[in-house]
Amino acid sequence: MKEKTYQEQLNIENTKKLRELIKDMPPYVATYFRGIENRTAPRTRIAYAIDIHTFFEFIQVNNPNYRDKPIREFGIELLTQLESTDIEEYLDYIKLYTKDGVEYSNNERGIKRKLAALRSFYGYFHKNKMINENPVLQVDMPKLHEKAIIRLDVDEVATLLDTVESGNRLTEKQQAFHTKTKERDLAIMTLLLGTGIRVSECVGLNLQDVDFNNSRIKITRKGGYEAFVYFGEEVTEALQVYLSQRKELVTATGHEDALFLSLQKKRMGVRSIELLVKKYASTVTTMKKITPHKLRSTYGTSLYRETGDIYLVADVLGHKDVNTTRKHYAALEEERRRSAKDAVRLRE
Repeated sequence: MKEKTYQEQLNIENTKKLRELIKDMPPYVATYFRGIENRTAPRTRIAYAIDIHTFFEFIQVNNPNYRDKPIREFGIELLTQLESTDIEEYLDYIKLYTKDGVEYSNNERGIKRKLAALRSFYGYFHKNKMINENPVLQVDMPKLHEKAIIRLDVDEVATLLDTVESGNRLTEKQQAFHTKTKERDLAIMTLLLGTGIRVSECVGLNLQDVDFNNSRIKITRKGGYEAFVYFGEEVTEALQVYLSQRKELVTATGHEDALFLSLQKKRMGVRSIELLVKKYASTVTTMKKITPHKLRSTYGTSLYRETGDIYLVADVLGHKDVNTTRKHYAALEEERRRSAKDAVRLRE
C-alpha cells in the first residue's frame, strides 16, 4: 500500500474532525459544507463549523422557542425566522460568554470571522433558493482597527540565528536538548526567515522536495496547490548540514519521507515548530511576540525593502490577492513614495 503524503493524511484528519463537528447539527449543515468544499480550505470549513455551532447554541439558550429542542432538530426555517436584530444580539453575546463553566471572549477580528461564517452559511441557502430571506446581509461587518505589523529588525534576525547556532542564551535545560537538535533547529529557522514559507508548508516538506540543483523547495500552499520557492546560500548551507545528519537517522514507521523530525523520529507538527520559534525568539526580544507568522512578515519586509516590488512579494509569499500584501506593507509603501519626491529633477 502506497504511503500517504503529509497533505493526504492531513486532509483525512480534517475530514474526520469536520464530520465530528457537524454530526450534532441539523442535516442541512452537512449539505452546506459539501457545497462549499471545492472553494474553501479545510481549516476554513472547520472554523466555520465551530462558529455555526456556537450560533446554534446561542439560539438554544436565548430563544424560548428552541430552548428545549436539540440542535440537530433545528429546522431550516429557523434561519428566516430570525431578523437582523437577532444576528446583532448574537454578535454582542459572543463578545463575552460562558460555556460549561469556561469564559470565552472575542475581539473585533473574532466577531468579524463569526459574521463571515454566518454570511457564507446564509448565502449558500439563499443562493440555492432553500431560504427566501437573508437577514445577515443587513448586518454591517465590524470595522477593524489596524494593528502594527510585528517583525524582527535586521540585528534581531542576526542575534536570533546566532543563538540557534550557539545555544548561548538558552537555559541549562534547553541547552541539553540543543546539542541534539542544533542542526535541525538552525535549518528550520533559516528556512523560515530565508523564504517566508508558512509553518504548515514547512512541516509538510519531504526529503524529495528539496532541490539543491535549482536552489528551491516544493511546497503545498493553502488550498492544496503546489509551488516552488527559491532559497539563497545561507538556507542552502543550513539545509545541507542538517541533511547530512538527517540521513543517519532511523525514522519511525510512516515518517520516512519527512524532512524535519522530532526527537521521537516523527514528522514535526505545527505546534512543535511554534514552540521552537517561541523558545529562541524569547532570548532575543521580550517586547515582541514572535511566531512563525512573524518570521514570515520579517522575510516579506526584507524582500520588499530590497526589491520595492509588491507583486513579487505577493507571489513569493503565496498571496492570491496583491491587496493582501499591500495592506501588510502599507507603511513601507508610504515610505517609498515619500522617498520618490526628490527622484525626478525638473531642472538641472
